[in-house]
Amino acid sequence: MDAANPDARAVKVMTLEAYADTIVPGEKRHPDDHAIAGVSEGPGSVEAGALELLETEATGITAGLDFLVPMLNGHAKAYAEEHHRELDPSLPEFVALSYDDRVQLILRLTKNGHPEKDGWVSLALFCNMAFDSAPHLSTAQALADGHPGLLAMGISTPDEDGLWRFPNYSYGRKLAELHPDTTPSGSPA
Repeated sequence: MDAANPDARAVKVMTLEAYADTIVPGEKRHPDDHAIAGVSEGPGSVEAGALELLETEATGITAGLDFLVPMLNGHAKAYAEEHHRELDPSLPEFVALSYDDRVQLILRLTKNGHPEKDGWVSLALFCNMAFDSAPHLSTAQALADGHPGLLAMGISTPDEDGLWRFPNYSYGRKLAELHPDTTPSGSPA
């Protein structure tokens, strides 16, 4: 990036999107999309709201993002030098790596024994969660809005009253009778 005039927010967004796309890849949003490598068809973690989840205070990692992003770009720069990769200077270093190089760098950062492993694994877990459970969204609304991960996983929609009911038992048979003291809400008395 141009060190004389960096746009810190743009660097942060692009870098975190590139990381999320490396964890759960998707297709490019437009031809000039550098953060998303475009190695998969359909939406991935970014389209599922990874950035929104990462910036949700309840995750407990939002304060660390301002440290992780420059660290990731520093690791990407060192990786590129080590592997003789020429990076586009108009992009954050991690974003400028090819998808395969991004994968290799993340594997290195999340490997047992790496001193920063916990931070990189946490970041990867939240990128995965954005896709497969959308914890930052109301499940019913996420399904109504077409959340790509929940739809890909085949999560059913709620009944008309907004509640989920499962008339078929998951093992094809009822496993146990309700305890006689169970309340109508399903809680033990």
